[in-house]
Amino acid sequence: MSVAKIRLYVDHPLGAGQSVPLSRDQAHYLFGVMRLAAGGQVLVFNGRDGEWLAEVAEAGKKGGTLACRAQTRPLQPLPDLWLLFAPIKKARTDFIVEKAAEMGAARIVPVQTEFTNSERIRQDRLQAHAVEAAEQCGATNVAEVAELTRLDRLLADWPAERQLMFCDESLAAAPAPAAAPHVPEGAPWAILIGPEGGFSEAERKRLAALPQAHPTALGPRILRADTAAVAALTLWQMRHGDWR
Repeated sequence: MSVAKIRLYVDHPLGAGQSVPLSRDQAHYLFGVMRLAAGGQVLVFNGRDGEWLAEVAEAGKKGGTLACRAQTRPLQPLPDLWLLFAPIKKARTDFIVEKAAEMGAARIVPVQTEFTNSERIRQDRLQAHAVEAAEQCGATNVAEVAELTRLDRLLADWPAERQLMFCDESLAAAPAPAAAPHVPEGAPWAILIGPEGGFSEAERKRLAALPQAHPTALGPRILRADTAAVAALTLWQMRHGDWR
């Protein structure tokens, strides 16, 4: 079986012989940008039915149809991991969402902290970045990008079973904190990255009082928020995720 080089996320059921309609944007990408024609092959996934090899059945300027031929991979669930981060400048926020999706976060939650510089996000645009990242990295799932949420409200209703890796820049020059208590294998987690201005003292106290929170230093230097997100995701994946 030949291997298609193009991957496409579709919001449609997938299965043997299943017909998959294409949106105008998807048709433009496949037929206008990638120059596929009838008979061309595409790998498709929807976050539910795994990855499938599909063939172009109809190709048009405003739409088209794919036909599923064979499953190439079963669904590969993402780790039960959330990434919480304070939005920063547009391009760097895009970077955080893209890398979080590539590195296996299942849910990406922009949070409003006391020192957050950006007070608005375009959830639909960030979700599109997560879709593109999943298409590029070979994932069979797409991370969910949530609406902007106030950190204090999120912590007030924090799930009892979800552990929180709290990345605190104030620990960069401090002695290493005590080792975290044992956490059951497979427990759900979240990573919290602060804003460029850091966390307020009130937020640190609130986090310190949360039994599930584990203050974590990301080395001896203070990292930019986008760098910190990648570093934290790497540390978590190496210890708790699907990189092991």
